Amino acid sequence: MADTDHAPSYYAHSANASPERPALNESLEADVCIVGAGYTGLSAGIALAEAGMSVVVLERARVGWGASGRNGGQIVHSFSRDIDVIERSYGQAVAEPLARMMFEGAQVIRERVTKYKIDCDLKDGGIFAAISPGKAKGLVEQKELWERWGHPGLTLIDSPDEVRQWVNTDRYSALLIDPTGGHFHPLNLALGEAAALEHLGGRIFEHCEVVKIERGEPAVVRTAQGQVKARYVILACNAYIGGLEPALASKSMPCGTQMIATEPLGALADELIPSDHCVEDNNFLLDYFRLSADKRLIYGGGVVYGARDPKEVKSLIRPQMVKTFPQLRNVDIEFGWTGNFLLTLSRMPQVGTLSSNIYYSQGCSGHGITFTHLIGRVLAEALKGDATRFGAFACLPHHPFPGGRALRVPFTAIGALWYQMRDQLGV
Repeated sequence: MADTDHAPSYYAHSANASPERPALNESLEADVCIVGAGYTGLSAGIALAEAGMSVVVLERARVGWGASGRNGGQIVHSFSRDIDVIERSYGQAVAEPLARMMFEGAQVIRERVTKYKIDCDLKDGGIFAAISPGKAKGLVEQKELWERWGHPGLTLIDSPDEVRQWVNTDRYSALLIDPTGGHFHPLNLALGEAAALEHLGGRIFEHCEVVKIERGEPAVVRTAQGQVKARYVILACNAYIGGLEPALASKSMPCGTQMIATEPLGALADELIPSDHCVEDNNFLLDYFRLSADKRLIYGGGVVYGARDPKEVKSLIRPQMVKTFPQLRNVDIEFGWTGNFLLTLSRMPQVGTLSSNIYYSQGCSGHGITFTHLIGRVLAEALKGDATRFGAFACLPHHPFPGGRALRVPFTAIGALWYQMRDQLGV
């Protein structure tokens, strides 16, 4: 597989037809140049193009090549740290404007899918699962928290018979049902958003890595064979920023997560998840799974700090799948893949500016699907002159990892062992 090919995932196997776009080999001018054709860049590009601004997107590989085309495909609200943690860490004045946005990303996704008729198998319904009575207390607290911030319709289920009506397993002691959650084909969402942006007049170039960004007004974004002069630049690279901007890379850490997809399960699929909702547990190192449109089980989990690709993804994730669904012990796994997300020390996204006209967003910390769609809209607001909501994120501190870049991986892995032990004990 070439470095710029999509990962050998179920998503790439079942992706909708999409043109392969050329690299940039000329000099262009635009209102906005966006680096990265994932959800952040595409969401911002659509919002800006809808406002009449000229947009050029530069992608080193393919549209949706990174986490946007490899993730679990689950609509989950809020941020990697929920609003109660934000309030304790930064105070109510910081937490309140973020809380008003914590459910908006899902709305952006649904609006785009409807408005631009994006074929991505979007389905409603999400489930949070607890593996023990101790973990179930967390679901009670989550329900109370989200309801306090105006999110109705949540249902807590804690009887074994009822649990199995939603997820047919003995592993969980309680579930929290969120009808406004959901799931979809993530690569097809990215491809559909790219087509929407182009329909609005935006231009997307693939296979063109940005090698330098020159500050100034306009800024100049250079690739190996071309350049874009732009009034504004948005860096939307997340875990794949590489060495383009060392100041951003120094306060974040790429991490890998793994996923598998079974063979089509037919009627057995409906027995496993009768609700056809997506599911994630509330462990620190969580498992997440759902059914695809063709009735496969897509199951993910695990974290590799530092984003090293495991040699055998299937053997890492199968035991967790079988622990949840023993009835799948002999089922074939047809796809296994890995992808990177960008972790921050605070587990909160890093949003800000590198100069007066160069903006960035990164570090969703494994909770990026809804946030990337929200921040795309927020970035567009800032470029159009209203930076109020942008400032609510930009004020969050960006802490370096202990030990610096050399020791961030072992220190983080050691810290995670404590939480893994708590997961195993069910507390």
